[in-house]
Amino acid sequence: MSDGSGNILRETELKTAWDSLYDNSDHLLFCSRNTSVDLLPLHPSQIHIFKIWQIYLERFDPMLKVTHAPTLQARIIDAASDLTKIDPAFEALMFSIYCVSIFSLGVQECEKLFGASREDLLSGYQLGAREALLNCRFMRTGDREVLTALHFYLMTVKPLTDPRALSSMLGIATRIAQRMGLHDESANRKHPALEAELRRRLWWSLVLFDARISEMTDFRLGLLLPTWDCKLPLNANDFDFRPEMNLPPEVHGVKSEAIFAVVRAEFGDFTRHCASHLDFINPALKPIARSRQTTSADDEFTMFEQMIEEKYLRFCDPQNPLQYMTLWWARGQHAKTRFIKYLAESSMSPKTRTDTELDAGISCALSMLQCDTKIMSAEFGKKFRWLNFLNFPFPAYVHIVYDLRKRPDSDHAPLAWDIMSENCAARFADLDDSDRLMNKRGNPFFKIFAGVVFQAWTAREAAMAQTCTGPVEPPAIVTQIKTRITQIETWAREEGTQDDVGESLAGDANALLGTGTTASYQDFVNVDPEVWPAFQEQASMGMNWAWPTPHYQGMTEYLW
Repeated sequence: MSDGSGNILRETELKTAWDSLYDNSDHLLFCSRNTSVDLLPLHPSQIHIFKIWQIYLERFDPMLKVTHAPTLQARIIDAASDLTKIDPAFEALMFSIYCVSIFSLGVQECEKLFGASREDLLSGYQLGAREALLNCRFMRTGDREVLTALHFYLMTVKPLTDPRALSSMLGIATRIAQRMGLHDESANRKHPALEAELRRRLWWSLVLFDARISEMTDFRLGLLLPTWDCKLPLNANDFDFRPEMNLPPEVHGVKSEAIFAVVRAEFGDFTRHCASHLDFINPALKPIARSRQTTSADDEFTMFEQMIEEKYLRFCDPQNPLQYMTLWWARGQHAKTRFIKYLAESSMSPKTRTDTELDAGISCALSMLQCDTKIMSAEFGKKFRWLNFLNFPFPAYVHIVYDLRKRPDSDHAPLAWDIMSENCAARFADLDDSDRLMNKRGNPFFKIFAGVVFQAWTAREAAMAQTCTGPVEPPAIVTQIKTRITQIETWAREEGTQDDVGESLAGDANALLGTGTTASYQDFVNVDPEVWPAFQEQASMGMNWAWPTPHYQGMTEYLW
């Protein structure tokens, strides 16, 4: 099965995995229709409209701040009183708010609040959003609210949509935004202060979402470039703005309702002018990037980290859910930017990395997981987890488990297994929440994820067997994945069918759980015995993620 190059990553395998996971994304094209659709039956009841609006205010709005809640709430109340007289653009925005609000809920939360399944409600409101967008002729729109509705809709279809298709649709959305001049500060300044601010926030939100999808498709396609001059959002509260204002409000405090959106934009702004980022994306753009008076790339990163800490993070109250989210998301992003820098430098340098350099890369990857765990495990921050579900830290996991497979008895190995176990516990705490991507039945990437973790643990067992007597207790992450595998098998038996993952599991349960030696291990632990698969996110970055294939012979009793 090897391509003869000795590389771990094979593009064809990754494309096949995406194809099997996302069987149809044609609905994203909003195909034309012969007759219009009556949207009135697709709206929720008036009571549910207000409940959905409250969910939006508590869970979704604080993360992006692309709408102005005080003025929007009055319009929502007015529209709910007579749904037959809604302006088409505002109706599209309303349906998109229904979508993102339900999207932000867990399965059980949704059932409890609305007495209906999350999947059914979300699909119904997404249908309404698509039809409402068609009514607005969104492809030719110049209306910011229509573009906001499209942005919200695309965020809610992300978990179940092939990222290649979603990237294409985001290309449409960002081109609409550019046609409207959202990226151009001279165009934004022509509008009243509130409208100008909402245009800036929408542009930054679109660009950052596009950057995330570009990580999964082709890193070079993103719009984090120094070619536009849209200002950063203001760190101001909604009530600091009034529709009639011509000048922006003075920003007095360091903490506001928009702090998370502002800090996210700060990271995006740093990245699009960062020399190491542009070296990889397009070196020809470096002359127009904003220059920084630093002597090295490390100094550049250190100065930015200090600025974020001094300007924002040191004022954050960990007892405030939004500020807690801002604090740990920002620190996780610091680790991620350094991690990507490390990978980029490794890609460009043919020399073998020293243990010190390898440890530096592992340290960044572990910090990414630790910060992710802080967010996912905080009960009072649960309402913001939906954003983290869109950002599973695949690259960090793969880098760590590869290192653990290559250096199973390193000094950092025990800590690494503990950190991965804690993150896995926080990420997969609810095995019944099958709406989440990694919990989706038939997800081929769960098979890859399980396989690489099991391979790394087998290497650790082999190393420890030389110094320890008796059985070695597996880390929690190994136990958790086995539990997940058992759950998938249970689903398959209850439904009387075998899905993509369930089918491979049915014959391999004994081997996977260590209770027998007669089953084949090819589907999981030996996902590919010669070419160790990595993830689409890594391949798309264009870096040298294809580490040399580790020469390791697994323990025979596991048939690996």
